[in-house]
Amino acid sequence: MAVLITVLSVVTIAWGLHLLYVIWWRPKMIEKQLWKQGIHGYPYKLIHGNTKEMIKLGKEKGAEPVEKPHDILPRVNPLLHDLATTYQKSFLIWYGTTPCVAIMEPNLIKEILNNKSGDFPKPEINSFTELFVTGLASYNGDKWTKHRKLVNPAFHIEKLKVILPAFVVCTEELIGKWKKLVNFMGSCEVDISVEFQNLTADVISRAAFGSNFEEGRLIFLFQKEQGRLFLQSQMSINFPLLRFLPTEVNKRMQHIHREVRSLLTGIIEKRQKAIRSGDHKDDLLGWLLKSNLNEQKEKKNSNAGMTTEDVIEECKLFYFAGQETTANLLTWTMVVLSMHTDWQERAREEVLQVFGMNNPTYDDLNRLKIVNMILLEVLRLYPPTSLIRCTYKETKLGNLCLPAGVQLFMPLHLVHRDAEQWGEDAMEFKPERFSEGIFKATKDKISYFPFGWGPRICVGQNFAMLESKLAMARILQNFTFELSPNYIHAPYAAVTLQPQYGAQIILHKL
Repeated sequence: MAVLITVLSVVTIAWGLHLLYVIWWRPKMIEKQLWKQGIHGYPYKLIHGNTKEMIKLGKEKGAEPVEKPHDILPRVNPLLHDLATTYQKSFLIWYGTTPCVAIMEPNLIKEILNNKSGDFPKPEINSFTELFVTGLASYNGDKWTKHRKLVNPAFHIEKLKVILPAFVVCTEELIGKWKKLVNFMGSCEVDISVEFQNLTADVISRAAFGSNFEEGRLIFLFQKEQGRLFLQSQMSINFPLLRFLPTEVNKRMQHIHREVRSLLTGIIEKRQKAIRSGDHKDDLLGWLLKSNLNEQKEKKNSNAGMTTEDVIEECKLFYFAGQETTANLLTWTMVVLSMHTDWQERAREEVLQVFGMNNPTYDDLNRLKIVNMILLEVLRLYPPTSLIRCTYKETKLGNLCLPAGVQLFMPLHLVHRDAEQWGEDAMEFKPERFSEGIFKATKDKISYFPFGWGPRICVGQNFAMLESKLAMARILQNFTFELSPNYIHAPYAAVTLQPQYGAQIILHKL
């Protein structure tokens, strides 16, 4: 008994010391090392880090209206705005026990995003993220390399031309619905954030699953709910064991995870059988599975390529990346064009000049220079999210020496508004910045990266831009639009940047 008590005492002391190291000693050592290099911020506080300040500032300033139309950071992330105002280019935020260093210098951003040696990998995903979505965007090393090789063919330009008719069908359904409303009432108010969520869900369902469209829509509804639950779970990211407690959120997330997995497994297995028998469908899932099969044949190994679980995660990523971000781009574009009606009119004139009232072809859409400039400027002012990398060992970055376990985040809201790069009018909506392309819009080309940069640039960026151009072109052909008196300009960060109270727009028949 005495020996057992001694062993238990030693184990308890060792566990206690390790816990003290994790929640206090290590964070304070990292803080001291970063402060010596001029990277400051709010001091680390036990376990919570700066999350209490984050919540407090969010309550104080998050409810305030936006003073200038596009100066949204004080509302979206008051803590980030406060630190950026105080420390300018680099500063430190503590998310629980995790140190996050903001990087805004273009040369350092380039060094991070162009790195091919694995010095700045994506952070490890937490247990809640595993239930929501992983896939290509989350992987590192050999797994990322393999998946990128297999996913790339599905997003080639020639493949996008093939699935453009699916985009057209979904867009025409939306235009037809709006026309009925406008014809009946003369004009009508719609919440375009909801409308575009449904549109882009339809597009990704048809483009990804083709004849399995209805099953695809069911998956979308599940994933949409999973996204809301994922946001709730992020309050507990520093306590990963909470995932295993039988809370209502945890039980529902687990249930949705099983349902989505079951639906996707059924679709994938049917499609795999069809491909092996020579029946190939031209959609994203078909091309992904074909690419996977070719890899297995090339390596002469049935275990090469992706597993069914891997394909499931890529399909879930299709939904999140292909649906959520495009819906938000379209929403903010219509909001901004309602604020700047001169640009709305210029875009409409271009659309009518290029292809009149006809459905555009792929080549027609590529001729829309003004529409393209507008979309690029909206992505500058309303980027979907920020980019995050991390260090797994002590790593040099420029003149900095970063300890292991530090997250590096590149806040697009700040980088895209840097007056040194964009000029004193950086807060203004000026699509003409992009009249000569992205590289000439700013002093340094690594000051604009809404789709990322370097080897990990978003594989679906052409998909998103093509869908957005088509939708905006057809809307401009058929309607004029303005902000409703009910609209409140209140962008907020909920995984991606969204309008907190909806986006009420009044449509008028053209």
